[in-house]
Amino acid sequence: MTCPVGTHLGRMPCPALHSQSTPETSRRPAYVVNEEATVSVTHEEALAQVTGPGQLFEVVPVTAGGRDVRVFKNAPTNLGQMFAGARGDQSEFLVYEDERWTFGETMRNVDALAHTLVNQYGITRGDRVGIAMRNLPEWIVSFAAILSIGAISVSLNAWWTESELDYAIEDSGLSLLIGDPERIERAHAPAHSRGIPMIMVRGDQLEPNATGVSRYDEVVTLGNPMPVVEVDPDDDATILYTSGTTGFPKGAVSTHRAVINGLMGFWCNTTIQTARKGEDALGTGGAFAPCFILIVPLFHVTGCVPVMLSCFGMKFKLVMMHRWDPDTALRLIESERVTTFVGVPTQSWDMLESPSFDKYDTSSLASVGGGGAPAPAKLVDRVEKGFTRGRPNIGYGMTETNGLGPGNTGDDYVSHPTSTGRARMAIMDIDIRGADGTPVPVGTRGEIWMKGPNVIRCYWNKPRATAETIVDGWLASGDLGRIDEEGFLYIEDRAKDMVLRAGENVYCAEVESAIYEHGDVYEAAVFGVPHERLGEEVACVILRQPGSDLDADVLRDFLAESVAPFKVPSRIAFADEQLPRNASGKILKRTLRDTYFGDAS
Repeated sequence: MTCPVGTHLGRMPCPALHSQSTPETSRRPAYVVNEEATVSVTHEEALAQVTGPGQLFEVVPVTAGGRDVRVFKNAPTNLGQMFAGARGDQSEFLVYEDERWTFGETMRNVDALAHTLVNQYGITRGDRVGIAMRNLPEWIVSFAAILSIGAISVSLNAWWTESELDYAIEDSGLSLLIGDPERIERAHAPAHSRGIPMIMVRGDQLEPNATGVSRYDEVVTLGNPMPVVEVDPDDDATILYTSGTTGFPKGAVSTHRAVINGLMGFWCNTTIQTARKGEDALGTGGAFAPCFILIVPLFHVTGCVPVMLSCFGMKFKLVMMHRWDPDTALRLIESERVTTFVGVPTQSWDMLESPSFDKYDTSSLASVGGGGAPAPAKLVDRVEKGFTRGRPNIGYGMTETNGLGPGNTGDDYVSHPTSTGRARMAIMDIDIRGADGTPVPVGTRGEIWMKGPNVIRCYWNKPRATAETIVDGWLASGDLGRIDEEGFLYIEDRAKDMVLRAGENVYCAEVESAIYEHGDVYEAAVFGVPHERLGEEVACVILRQPGSDLDADVLRDFLAESVAPFKVPSRIAFADEQLPRNASGKILKRTLRDTYFGDAS
C-alpha cells in the first residue's frame, strides 16, 4: 500500500505535460478554482469538471496492451519526454546533505550517463539495467537515463542480502548494474560471476576498483548529448520487485504509459480535491513554494513515482534524507520550508513523538501522511491538531498500480478516519468481488479488484503469477475491503499471508522458508502482531527439534545471513508441542498470535 501524493495544479501549468502538447493545448491551464467563490461541489461534479473536454486531465478511452482503459489525453508519450522538460532549467531541484542540484545540472548528468550506457556499454531498447543504492541524487540520474534510452530500470532493494540480490540479478537478466559502494560490494559476486559490468557512484574513496567495476566519474563525461532513441508508450519501463508468497520476489513490470498515467493520477486526485473544497494541498497559494521531503526509499513505488517523479515533472524542490531520523526531518522541514511530507504512518508518529517537535517551525507543511500501512484514527486526529497548517492524508495503492489508488485527505479524512478514500477515480475502476470473482453488493466485504492504464503489464518471468493476479485486465489485489454507500473504500484485512512492517511487505512464507533452513527447527509459523509505531512487527512461533536448545538470538543471527533485516522476526516464541492446525492441516496462526503474543493486541 502507498499514498496518493497530492500536487496542487489549480494555479500552475505542468511544464512536462505542456512541452509535449499542441500550441493550443499548451496555453490551456489546468482546471482553475475560482478563489473568490465558495467552492461547494460534489466529488462526482469535481471529477467531471477536472477530467472533461479541454482540461489538462481530460480522459479518453483507448485500447492499450489488449486492455480497454481510460487514459489522460495530454500525457507525454514516454517518460524521457517528461525528463526532457527539465533540461536547461536552473531552478533548484535536489537537496542532499550539503549538495544542491539544479534541474539543469541533473539533466546534464542524465544526458551524459545515457550517452555512456549506449555508446560504451551497448545498452539498447529493452535491456535491463539495475539500480542498487541508497537514496542519492545518482539514483534519480540513473533512473532517468535508463528510461530515456528505452532500457528498463530494475530497482533493487538496498536492504537486500547478497543472496536476495543474486536472485533478482539472475531473474531480471541484467545487462549492467549501477550502485553505491556498499551495494556494489554486496552484489559484486553475483553480478561479476555472470559477466555483468558495474558502475559505482561515490566510490572516490575506494582503492582500487574491484574487477568489473568502473567509477561513475571515470566513464561519464558531462557535456555528452542524450542519444536519440524512439520509445513507445507501451514499451516496458520499470521492474520493481515485490516480496513473493512462494519465497521469491516478483518483478512487477510497468510500461511508460502505466507509470505516466499513475503519476498524472496523483496530480489529478489533488486537483479534484481542490475543485471540491478549495483546499490548497501544497500551500502554493501562500508564502511557500511546493517542496517534498524524500523519507522513503526510491526503490519503492511511493518514493519513485508519487514523490520523486512528481517533483521531476512539476519542477518542485525535493529534499533527500540520508537516512530516516525524526529530528533531522523536523530540522529540514523548517530550513527548507517543506510543504509535503509523504511516508508511512510510523514516520508521522516519530515526528509527533519527538521531544524536539515543538522546537521546530513546521508551519510550511500543508500535507502530512502517506500510506504503506493502516493509520490509526488516533494518528489522524493528532496530525490534524499537531500541525499548524498540515492536513492528514492517506492512500491505498500497490506496486502493481504504480502506487495509485483511492486517497483520503483533509475534511474527508477527518470525518472518515478509517477509510482510504473515495473509490470513484478518473482512470481507475475499483470493484469489491466475492470468492467467485463477481461483484458483491454495496457495503459487503470482499476482495478489492482494480483496473486502469496504471496497472502493471505482468510479473517478469512469472506467467502463472500474472494469470492469477491479472484477470481480463483487472488486478486482484489480495486485500479485503468494502465500499460504503457514500463511495468510501475501507481496507479491512489481507487475503495474502503477509506482514506490513513500517510500509515493507514481509511475506510469511519467505521468512518461514528461511527459518526451516536451520537444522534445529521442526515447525515454524510466521505472522504479524500489532505495533503502535511500525503498524505490525514480524513474529514467529518455533517448535524445536527434540533435544535442541536453539534460542531466539541464535535464530536471528542465522536469518540475518539470508533475509533483509526488516524480515527477521523481532518477537520469537518457542512451543513445547506441535503447532495447532485446522482440519485441512493449515497452521492456526490466529490462535498462535493470541496464545503467545496476546499482549500485542
